[in-house]
Amino acid sequence: MVVAYEAAELLDIACVTSTLESANWHGALPYYEYRVATLGGRAVTTGTAIDLNAQLALERITGPLDTLVVSGGIGNEDAAADPVIVSHVRRLARESRRVASVCTGAYVLAAAGLLDGRRVTTHWHQAQTLAARFPDIVVDPDPIFIRDGNIATSAGVTAALDLTLAFVEEDNGAELARTVSRHLVTYLQRPGNQAQMSMFVNAPSPANSLVRRTVQHIGANLRADLSTPALAAEAGVSERHLTRLFLKHLGQTPGRYVRQARTEAAAHLLASTSLPMAAIAARCGLGTAETLRQAFIDRYGIPPSRYRLTQSVS
Repeated sequence: MVVAYEAAELLDIACVTSTLESANWHGALPYYEYRVATLGGRAVTTGTAIDLNAQLALERITGPLDTLVVSGGIGNEDAAADPVIVSHVRRLARESRRVASVCTGAYVLAAAGLLDGRRVTTHWHQAQTLAARFPDIVVDPDPIFIRDGNIATSAGVTAALDLTLAFVEEDNGAELARTVSRHLVTYLQRPGNQAQMSMFVNAPSPANSLVRRTVQHIGANLRADLSTPALAAEAGVSERHLTRLFLKHLGQTPGRYVRQARTEAAAHLLASTSLPMAAIAARCGLGTAETLRQAFIDRYGIPPSRYRLTQSVS
């Protein structure tokens, strides 16, 4: 069952329901019966101004349920502040085998007290706010989705597809999940701990001009000496001052940023080329295939060989 509300994100809902329907078409057993539930069973206007009909009234549903999914969307704050929605989500969660949120739907689960003491994720842009508002939960902004016990939380919008594929694999095995991913023309299920964002597409230019120039230098010279002393010399400042600026504007030391940049570059090459590991490691300044492997495990929790497999639809 998917819980929706006014100004919910349509993609949050469709990624779940379309994946389950595809699984049905390809032989899921038991057959997935999915429904959208709202207060009073009323139609809601999604955040993209498309009206969505509900099949169930939230307050009339009784368990047991297999899976309860709370969608996100720009209406999440109102939903999380609505005691009726929150109380019914809390009630139904107790009667569900597994519970999940998509994107900012995590706010509703948090308001219901379901995430206390758990490690969770949400859209990277909302992670800091979620952590500040609910200090009893541990927010990790990096993974696409996180499973903590029977509760799963996922990142922004299309991460719901990855999470639902994981559910399909859990219920029906890896082969059906692969078939569904091919049908949907999507990645062969990205691992949940893959970072939400790549610095190739997400990172805004740092406000500080010196940090910005240094970051640009790093990105253009991954094979060069990018030690903190070398970067400080390039920037014309002391190591201590450079480190202070990086911590202030990027939240990490120069050394950590360099390792992240090199690992992200390696991820890009793993997904887009057939270069061997040693060549990718050398091209990205990581030196050896073993260093690349360790950097990947530190960053993504999986080895680069496994990461490469997840990027291929076959």
